[in-house]
Amino acid sequence: MTKFYLKTNSKTAETKKPHFYILNKGMNSGKPLKEPCPNCFVLTANTEEELQSLYWLCFGLWKAKSFHYYLKGSVIPFITINDMRKAIAGGYEIAEENKPVFKKSVKALQLLEDKEKQYHQNIQLIQDAKRAIFYRYISRRRK
Repeated sequence: MTKFYLKTNSKTAETKKPHFYILNKGMNSGKPLKEPCPNCFVLTANTEEELQSLYWLCFGLWKAKSFHYYLKGSVIPFITINDMRKAIAGGYEIAEENKPVFKKSVKALQLLEDKEKQYHQNIQLIQDAKRAIFYRYISRRRK
């Protein structure tokens, strides 16, 4: 099993090792993030390969709502650092048992994420085109 370090993110702490952030409050608890936010943990791995594996594991667990089981609190749900460690370690054990299936799933997730980004960009372009068409109409009426 790979060794990873999970701790509460601090604005002053800096790490040179490969790392990513995990949201720990709200209904999106467990969501992996590239940039830090006020309510997050930082997960540090020894190598970039381990980091990518852990990132996509967390992404899959988050999408499958696996972290919801661990949520505590009635007004603002949150996940404790120990529960997060348990969930990631458990998921990693299962991924290691079925490594080829896990790698195939990660590739599929990456492709879907790329497609989603592409669709968001297309939607933004369509919205810009609509705005430009309407702007042209309004600007003609003012002259």
